[in-house]
Formats: sequence, structure tokens, C-alpha cells
Amino acid sequence: MGARAIWDPDEGRYTNVALTMLDTGNFVDLSRHHETGHWTKPPVTYWAIAASVATFGANPWAARLPAALAFLACTWLAWRVARRLQPGTEATAALAFATMLLPFGAANLITTDFLLAAFQGLAMWAWVESRFGPREHAGRWLVLMWAGFAIAFMTKGPPALLPLLAVVAMQWLAPAPERRSLRAWWTGALLFVLLALPWYLVVVLRHEGLLSYFLGTEVVARIASDKLHRNPQWYGWLLVYGPTLLLGSLPWTGVAWRALRSGLRRARTWRDAATRRADAPLLALWLWLLLPLIVFCIARSRLPLYVLPLFVPIAVLAARQWQAEGRGPLRLRWLGLLVVCLLALRFGTALWPTSKDAGRWADELSSRVDHPVEEVVFVEDMARYGLHLHMGAAVEKVSLEPVPRERFGADFDSSFAGELLEREDAVWVTKQAMFPMLVDRAAALGFRLVPLGEPYQGRVIFRAEPGA
Repeated sequence: MGARAIWDPDEGRYTNVALTMLDTGNFVDLSRHHETGHWTKPPVTYWAIAASVATFGANPWAARLPAALAFLACTWLAWRVARRLQPGTEATAALAFATMLLPFGAANLITTDFLLAAFQGLAMWAWVESRFGPREHAGRWLVLMWAGFAIAFMTKGPPALLPLLAVVAMQWLAPAPERRSLRAWWTGALLFVLLALPWYLVVVLRHEGLLSYFLGTEVVARIASDKLHRNPQWYGWLLVYGPTLLLGSLPWTGVAWRALRSGLRRARTWRDAATRRADAPLLALWLWLLLPLIVFCIARSRLPLYVLPLFVPIAVLAARQWQAEGRGPLRLRWLGLLVVCLLALRFGTALWPTSKDAGRWADELSSRVDHPVEEVVFVEDMARYGLHLHMGAAVEKVSLEPVPRERFGADFDSSFAGELLEREDAVWVTKQAMFPMLVDRAAALGFRLVPLGEPYQGRVIFRAEPGA
């Protein structure tokens, strides 16, 4: 997990917010800089990263530990779900999840998606136990289900509740024998409220207009508009989720595809209520997979990792198909070869040269100054927030021209002139083509810009000093 440095923008952004929490001691108000809030996600992921870094030190290994633990948790949850819904396939289900390309690769990425997958998986496993497990424990499992959904809601907001569509649909298509008291439902719902809503209530009361931003930008805009520019075309779902599901499920893609064909044939018999009740375990898995996937396809904000939580039911369905085809355990030599290939892919990724490598940027900046860098300012360029972890430096992104400051979701922390006049001891970075313009602007304000060595990756690294 520590073989690769932090890659910007996503990994750097998440670690930066978590480190800002540790720097300021404020674990409630999310911010990427002391001047700028960061409200795109609820706090659980940042809390997890901050706790890991505070325990194990400021390094990529610690920052990635929460995602790795979530990967292990999902592997275990695939085992538990398969054990309940399709006994005898649990080892294959766990192995399938652990070796599928997308879950294995995502376990080495710092995002909200794996923690979301783990808490959603916990909630759905608890529901599976309440529905298909011993009757006397059904109420306890329902309470755990709501607890899982509450923490998932604190991880990524309303999308965390998408698997509830499967729970509701199952109750409609294949009603279970009465086994859960109304009291358990109300107790679980109350627990959800107590766990999921206090943080939202506090920050909404503290920051006027934040509720409108949450609902307007983070919910409505993601579903119904192209404001976020994340593959909003009518065919965008096919471009994003088609390759993600096909390549992400390797080397189990063939088994998963045969499971899909088998499921489609089986679905033709589900018009009969008695058949649906008899096939309730299989029906539950397909609803868990397909209903959230349909919502992801309809929404106009689409990214590959959105479907990561669906790989738990995919792994269980693949294991079921593997058993139905009469196949035994995977041969040890093939398993060993698979593990070697996956590990080689991960180490190869660590050696991949990229301009987004914050570790290389940190080495380059540190080599050009003779004292610790306290702040790095990027002018009209992608901010390398990973420098906060690798250098302990605050990172700021400023615009060339003064722009209206959005209270939430601002692209820039300040303007070039405004930041320059603060006279802070900072290292500046901008694109080569923009540097002459900055020299003229700085001179008009009584400053001169001093390049620190040759350009690096098409950027000029410089200092700002008071001029004559």
C-alpha cells in the first residue's frame, strides 16, 4: 500500500481534507484549506484517514489503510452472504471478490467508494440474515441493517440507501413469512436517525445555504443535470459501466456472464408468486445488483467506482454459477498464478510515471529550496493536494483574475493578486505559458517573481519577493 505515492487529484484531495482536520483540530467542518470549505462528501472517509494517519504516521500506507480494510471486510461479507443464500459457495464467493480486477485495484485507491461498499455490504448482509436466517434473531439483524445504512449515509449521502430498493422490492415481489416485529423496524429507523443525521444538522445550522448546496449540487445535479461533467450523455452509462463491469470482473467475467444468462432464463418463471418465493435467495441477489445499477445508469453523473459496491452480489452470483456448473475448488497453481499477476500489476502501477505523482512533486520542490516549505500555491493549475501528506505543506489554488467567491464548491481559494499581497512565504507553481503574464501582474503590485531552477513538467516553480 505504500509502494506508490499519493496521486492527485482524488487521492490528494481526500488526504488533504483529513490532514486539515488534524492540523486544525476541527473534525466537523470539512475544509481543504483554512480559507475554503470542502463539502462534496460527508465526513466518515476523512475521519478514517485522519485516524489512520494519526496512528501510523503521515505516509501513503496509512492513508490507504481504511480502503484496504474495507476490501477485506467486503471479501468477508461476500463469504457471509453466500453462506446464507447459497451454502457451499462461500469460499468461492470470497475468492471471486478478492481477485476481481476492480475490487483488487480499488483497494489501493483513496476514495469514499470502498468504505461505502463495506457499510452497504454490512447492511445488506444483516438484511439477508433477518430475511433468510433464524427467525428468533431477525429483529437484531434489522437493527444492524439500519446501523450499516446510517454509517454508509455518513460516508456518501443519499446514494448509500440505494440497496434499500432491493429490500422494498423483495417485500413486494416475495413477501417473507411474518418474522420481524414492527418494533425492530422502528428501533432500527430511530438508530439510523441518531447515527446519520446529527452531523448534517450541526453543519447545516452552522453554515447558511449548505442545505441548498447538498440538495441542489450533490443530489439533484448528479441525477438530473450535466453540471458536474461526468459522462452525462444519454449513452454515457454504456461507455462507463459497460467496460467497468466487463473488465472489472476479470478473471471471473465469463462466469458472471453465464450467471447473467442463467438469471435471465430463470426470471421468465418469476411471474408466478410461488416460484418467486421459492427462488427468493436468487431473486434477492439480482435485485441487489440490478436496481442500484439502473439508478446509476439513469443518473447523469457517472464514474466507474460508483458500481464498486455491486461487486459483492456479483461475486456471490458468480460463485453460485460456478457451483451450478459442477466445478470444484480453483486449482492451487492457477490461484497462485492469479495472485502473482495481480500483485505484479499493482507494483507495476507504482512504477508508472505520471505528472500526478505527488511524491515526485514533493522531491522536486524540496530540492529547490533550503528550508521547509510551508505553503505551495498553484496559479490556474491543478492543485497537487498530495503535497500536504508528502511535505506537510498547505496547498492553495488561486485564479489569475478575481472571480466571484462561491461559498460552497469554490474552484479557487483566492486570486493571484490577493494571495500575493498576503506576503506569505510560499512556493508558487504555474504553467510556463502563464508565467510572463504573472511577472507583469506582480510587477504592477510591487513584486518580482524569481524562478527556482528550470521548468518541471511544463510548470515554472518560483518565489515572490517584494520589488523596488
